[in-house]
Amino acid sequence: MQTETLKVTGMTCGGCVDVVTRALVAVDGVHNVNVSLPNKEATVDFDESMTSTDKLAFAIEKAGYGVAENSAVATTTEGKSGCCC
Repeated sequence: MQTETLKVTGMTCGGCVDVVTRALVAVDGVHNVNVSLPNKEATVDFDESMTSTDKLAFAIEKAGYGVAENSAVATTTEGKSGCCC
């Protein structure tokens, strides 16, 4: 089991937290997800033999949000806003 914390960009409300949480839970191998709006981050426990931080970041991006440069996985979507509102 591995735990990663990813800085998520574009979240502005509880609905955003729900969208990011659902996107991460849907990834095979993910066991636990805790998304924090105040900290703008997602902490994910996952089976590293089934998924990777790259796949987690992809799931966040596919949901319409970004992963900040200082996360475990750097992406180029820092300014992206996926707010559900």
